[in-house]
Amino acid sequence: MGPRRASGPGTATGLRAPGAHDASRARADQDPSESPESDENEARHRRAADAGDTTSMSTLGALLLRRGDLDGAEHYLRAATADGDRAAANNLGVLLHQRGYTDDAADWWRIAAVAGSAAAAHSLGRHYRERGDEPGAEYWLRQSAEQGHALGAYALADLLEHRSDVGAERWLRVAAEQGHREAAYRLARLLDPDADDDPDDTAFRRRQGPRHATMGRSATMGGFAVRKGGPVAGAPAGRAGEAEQWYRQAAARGHQRAALRLGALLEQRGEPKEAGRWYLISAKAGEPRAACALGFLLRDAGDVESAAVWWLRAAQDGDGNAANALGALHAARGEQQTAERWYRAAMNAGDVNGSYNLGLLCAAQDRTPQAEQWYRRAAYAGHREAANALAVLLLQAGDAAGAEPWFSKAAEAGSVDAAFNLGILYAGRGEERMALVWYERAAAAGHTEAALQVGMALLHRGEEQEAERHLRCAAGGGSAEAAFRLAGVLDSRQPPPGPPALGEAVPVKTECEEWYERAAEQGHRRAQVRVGMLAAARGDIDSAARWYREAAEAGSRNGAFNLGLLLAREGSEREATLWWVRAANEGHGRAALRLALLAARRGELTEGQRWCARAVELGPAEVAERAARLREALHQELTA
Repeated sequence: MGPRRASGPGTATGLRAPGAHDASRARADQDPSESPESDENEARHRRAADAGDTTSMSTLGALLLRRGDLDGAEHYLRAATADGDRAAANNLGVLLHQRGYTDDAADWWRIAAVAGSAAAAHSLGRHYRERGDEPGAEYWLRQSAEQGHALGAYALADLLEHRSDVGAERWLRVAAEQGHREAAYRLARLLDPDADDDPDDTAFRRRQGPRHATMGRSATMGGFAVRKGGPVAGAPAGRAGEAEQWYRQAAARGHQRAALRLGALLEQRGEPKEAGRWYLISAKAGEPRAACALGFLLRDAGDVESAAVWWLRAAQDGDGNAANALGALHAARGEQQTAERWYRAAMNAGDVNGSYNLGLLCAAQDRTPQAEQWYRRAAYAGHREAANALAVLLLQAGDAAGAEPWFSKAAEAGSVDAAFNLGILYAGRGEERMALVWYERAAAAGHTEAALQVGMALLHRGEEQEAERHLRCAAGGGSAEAAFRLAGVLDSRQPPPGPPALGEAVPVKTECEEWYERAAEQGHRRAQVRVGMLAAARGDIDSAARWYREAAEAGSRNGAFNLGLLLAREGSEREATLWWVRAANEGHGRAALRLALLAARRGELTEGQRWCARAVELGPAEVAERAARLREALHQELTA
């Protein structure tokens, strides 16, 4: 409970209570001793008080109490109280509370409260709550709140909220409307739709998802886990909009966490400049999480050096998220020892990402035993991506039995990559049904490769429509193989286009060809060959040659063979021969047969027999049959 200042007869306003939470007290008015006329005013009140004026005794007692002169204050407060001044009775209770006489203080507060002092009723209610007497606390706090006392309304709301009583919102609103900044903040939290998911005021933390360690990909992937949120478009409406207004009111009155949350809301809405202003206000007031968030904002704007300054400030104040960000920054610069030091600082600050990032760092340096140690530590603490990364390490070491439980634990905790990896694990064992279950789970969460696997499995089962849906998801997510497979599904539904008639416009590309091209542009060799074939069918020889060449140079034997056909048709037989040789050496039977025919036409019978033998060996059956007949003819020619 705190001292109270009497500002006049029948009025009692609060001074600050030792040990009371700052946010639960209204700010004291300017101390009269700090004003230019304070000495003169004090002397005037002292003369009047010594002459027996009750109002001056109450005012002088409050002034001395605020100054810390308890002995001087008590004399005047007791004298004013004896004359029935309720403000003096309230402040006398404050004085006795400061001296440790809580029961005596409560007696005076009760006297003042019964006389109508809202401030005394508030203090008495707080006294009862501290004693564990919630009914008594509610009675007196309600008396204070109903008289319009902001602190009483806030304390009543706090009590009701503690009991999960819906009436808390009403009294928080009453206190907030009177300028109580903590009430405004807590009212905003009640109205904020995201606040329930963030009870520890960490909703501001921007979530940068960990670069997941998956089978077939490096566990390091160049990224480290720090929290960062994505933008959410649109202005707030309804309760969310009202919540923002209360955050603004609290932040404008100097509430650090309100400024922090307001910054987060503005950033999510795509207003980084305004968000940065509130982050800066909160950070300068000493909120390390705001300094951390400001660092991310600066980094996203390209000012990494300034970001590092704020991260350093936050990390030194114990923010694990900022320590992780510094670790990632130094790791990206190749400063591994410094990165490790900051990751350890994050871990020591209680941020489990510190352990995970240490694992990523060690894995990048091929320090596998240490990586496993840190992954395991983070995994046991519930870090799902660490559990997935640990399982990957175990699987790579040949311990599939040890990997499976960690994959399962990570997948059940929501790791999309772990669900995909479980699918791979089951598929490797031939358990296609279970593999599909996990692929579908990962695909439903947006995993591109999982969607591809589901699409291919459905195609195999003949469920083309459902397969198409998954292939579209995977192709849209950037999978070249999915784009190729989707194009194949669409291709199978339409007749092949023929060359345009003389004077006819070149037909517009179909959706099928657009997907082939998307896959081809991503380097998919079979798609490149198919795009070349479609272009050739349209009569677009230049495009066909370009795509065939890209495929051939990437190692496609079909691309090399088709490029040879195109070149030969255009009269470049010498270059065509080079590509056919390349295709034949890569196992293309038709290319070997073409080379045999070329050699026979040139009279190079022995060379022709050699390529015939190669074509017979490579097939397919039709090619092997033709090559065998040609070889026999060449043999007869040689022995004639």
